[in-house]
Amino acid sequence: MAKYFGGCDLGSTTGKAVILKDGEVIASACIRSKIDPIITGRDVLNLAIQQVPGLDRVEDLARLVGTGYGRNEVPFADENVSEITCHAVGAHFCDNSIRTIVDIGGQDIKAIALSDQGSVLEFAMNDKCAAGTGRFYEAVVRTFDVTLDEFSELSLKAKKIVPVTSQCTVFAESELVSLLYKRNSPADIAAGVQLSVAKRVFTLARRVGVKPGITVTGGCSKNKGLVKALTKTLRTEITMLPMDPQMMGALGAAVLASRNGHKSG
Repeated sequence: MAKYFGGCDLGSTTGKAVILKDGEVIASACIRSKIDPIITGRDVLNLAIQQVPGLDRVEDLARLVGTGYGRNEVPFADENVSEITCHAVGAHFCDNSIRTIVDIGGQDIKAIALSDQGSVLEFAMNDKCAAGTGRFYEAVVRTFDVTLDEFSELSLKAKKIVPVTSQCTVFAESELVSLLYKRNSPADIAAGVQLSVAKRVFTLARRVGVKPGITVTGGCSKNKGLVKALTKTLRTEITMLPMDPQMMGALGAAVLASRNGHKSG
């Protein structure tokens, strides 16, 4: 009988799940996080399981590893592993040339240095401030009255960069409103926001060392304007992973599950 291995990443804003069979991704799912992480985990895993003929329920997985903020609240996981380790495993599984990961999630930013074998050498996290995270961008796009995708595309149309100096989410909103009222180009302001976040990421990444083979994971990795600003600030090309970079934590968890290969107990 075929063995299926699952990874479930319960983040602050989204829940992700990945299912592996014979070392290949055969299903994945992503949903908005609900108040109860148990419900989020169950729902996102069920969405992934529905994509696999012959797999009916979470309990049929040979092994399931949980990760993310809500990992300790998922009673049906066989093991819980930190998201730092899981992002490292997931990114290295996708591309073994990766040596530096910048993970920009819903409420934090992490910089992770990897060994040649894909293990974590060192990591650094932002402080409790949400500047530059998904929560920060949610506030920014409300100010511009656009979606995140529209904001990203807007920043790519900038003719120049209008500096945005505020790091605090609340103060940044006020600064953006002021800049818009002064009739600055929205595109130029958007580019300023992207550069401000990129500089914050650079400060963090420098603490672990920025080696060639750098990639971006987490939900904000889909922000093309931010990736462009990071490329300029880090002075190196960003390696784009062949799988949705938002799924790296769940993928890494599934890979770890497959390495152990059996149910606990």
